[in-house]
Amino acid sequence: MSAPASHHSAPHHLDPRLLRAFVTVAEELHFTRAAARLFVAQQALSRDIRRLERELGADLFVRSTRRVTLSADGERLLPYARRVLAAHDELLAAFGEARPLLVDLNSPGLATGRRVLHRARELAPEHELMARFESGLTFAAGELLAGRLDASFGRFAGLDPVLRAQLDQQPVRYEPMAIVLPEDHRLAALSEVPLAALAGETVYAGAGNPRTPEWTDLARQLFEGRGIDIAPPAPLAVGDEEFQRIMAKMRNPILVVVDFPPMARTVLRPLVDPVPFSPVSLVWRKGLAHPGIDALRQAAAQLASEEGWLRRPVGGWIPATDLNTISVRK
Repeated sequence: MSAPASHHSAPHHLDPRLLRAFVTVAEELHFTRAAARLFVAQQALSRDIRRLERELGADLFVRSTRRVTLSADGERLLPYARRVLAAHDELLAAFGEARPLLVDLNSPGLATGRRVLHRARELAPEHELMARFESGLTFAAGELLAGRLDASFGRFAGLDPVLRAQLDQQPVRYEPMAIVLPEDHRLAALSEVPLAALAGETVYAGAGNPRTPEWTDLARQLFEGRGIDIAPPAPLAVGDEEFQRIMAKMRNPILVVVDFPPMARTVLRPLVDPVPFSPVSLVWRKGLAHPGIDALRQAAAQLASEEGWLRRPVGGWIPATDLNTISVRK
């Protein structure tokens, strides 16, 4: 009795473009969104998927009028396709054909990510590192996984574990936290504000902003047991001018980091007793190979060493969850 024949023969060659089309559709499970990500027409994308299915002799997706899901063969192909594309990108990068790297700095005025990016550009002047401003790490994480961003900065421990499992991180800085006060606030005359002095205050910490729940969670842990309330959600402001206008109307103190950009008719005061720290990591998609990522990691390590960014004064405050997460170096 002869062995059963395979239902198809393995192809001799697979175009990486077809594999990239497949992975993008597998991530979006939506042909229109996948086509937009790849900057191709939806018909062209469908044609590429059909061609790949013919070459592999397998249906990779289950399509209905309402949804697209991966077939069993599609599930089986996905990890192989990702590894092939990572190796392909690495090969191109090694020979100087890397595409621009898209780096999210959260917002224009924050110094930590900007300084790392500037140093990385000095270390790798032959590569293009483009700044983006996406506000918060939670939102940026979705963009990283969708391939619309390559790197971001923020509080890695504040992400959902499902997101963290698909991302890599490198600790960059324990960033001291501060409070922004209206210039006529009762605490504005102090050069530093003890946390105990904020008891009874209602402090704005981004509550309700879907882009920054990791920051609101950090504030909740800091304020717990100290008699400090988190301000309710404010209208979601886009841009510095709108943010400052909304904050001026609310007149709540604002929880920030020490290098937060100046705002009209306010003062910024470091927080003390204890000094609270916001842990900042460089975050990128698992498996991403790009010389720009290597330059960012080198730049972050250099600055952390030169500036003492990862040294914590005795008695500083960081949640235990963050210490556990940020201590895991990749």
